[in-house]
Amino acid sequence: MSYKVKETLKNEEKEMRAVYCKTLCDMAREDSRICALDADLIGSSGMQAFFKEFPDRAVDCGIQEANMVGMAAGLSAAGMVPFAHSFAPFATRRVMDQIFISCAYGKQNVRIVGSDPGVTAAYNGGTHMPFEDMGCLMSIPKITLIEPCDSVQLEQVIKMLQDAYGVFYIRMLRKNAVGIYEEGSTFTLGKAPVLRDGTDVCIAASGIMVSEALKAAKVLEEQGISAAVIDCFTWKPLDGDTIGNYAQKCGAFVTAENHNVVGGLGSAVAASLAKSHPVPVEMVGVQDEFGEVGTVDYLQERFGLTAAAIVSAAQKAISRK
Repeated sequence: MSYKVKETLKNEEKEMRAVYCKTLCDMAREDSRICALDADLIGSSGMQAFFKEFPDRAVDCGIQEANMVGMAAGLSAAGMVPFAHSFAPFATRRVMDQIFISCAYGKQNVRIVGSDPGVTAAYNGGTHMPFEDMGCLMSIPKITLIEPCDSVQLEQVIKMLQDAYGVFYIRMLRKNAVGIYEEGSTFTLGKAPVLRDGTDVCIAASGIMVSEALKAAKVLEEQGISAAVIDCFTWKPLDGDTIGNYAQKCGAFVTAENHNVVGGLGSAVAASLAKSHPVPVEMVGVQDEFGEVGTVDYLQERFGLTAAAIVSAAQKAISRK
């Protein structure tokens, strides 16, 4: 793992879905096992170029995600490496049994991509707003759960999965992310990059909340509080070693996720700390609610997914030491 954090945070020029498609195309040119499935969302996932270049390795399954995941398991059994995409609620809770039995229990080699996580579903509203997708899958044995925060990390994750084996869920923002990492950064599944060191409190974040965590750390620094920030882009397996080290170092934790805190990253971090390094934990995330229609900015304010909320949580966690 070798990474460098950008000095200035701003939206990337490339959309995440464009990076997803290009990376799969590059891999497919070299590896005849790579194939793609979609659930009537080729335009939404930005996969038109893949379907055009590799028509014999691309299947539009229509609006039938359960069938799509079953097909992915079958393709795996035939030696292929399938990437199956749908909007996150339909790629997870709608097909829980197929992921559990056909993929995980069947020991198949499948990558499931769920797009528009949490509030990034925006105008698609509560029915399409997945605050529970990672939580639904967390209890499946041996599954790997990943939430890249920007296009650099997404590209590296997709490449890492080319020769990995197992069931993987990638929680992917479709549009422009805030750039966190410099080009050329590399990562290790199950290891959390340390984006900022600190001694008073540690903020564990993922996805769109990584940039909010870095903003919060700067505000806290102005208040005389030293905040570490770690990127828990792998929710399962969680990097218990890094989390434990920072619990010893800081004595207080804040988690920040674009997801329900029930069964989410906060729950996973708290469970890890409870076993070895019990410290105060405050959870910034959706507080057991359903989604609603709105812009991403409005929804982040509505559900408290902001740097300001992280600052308040950090102050509270420190006061509980």
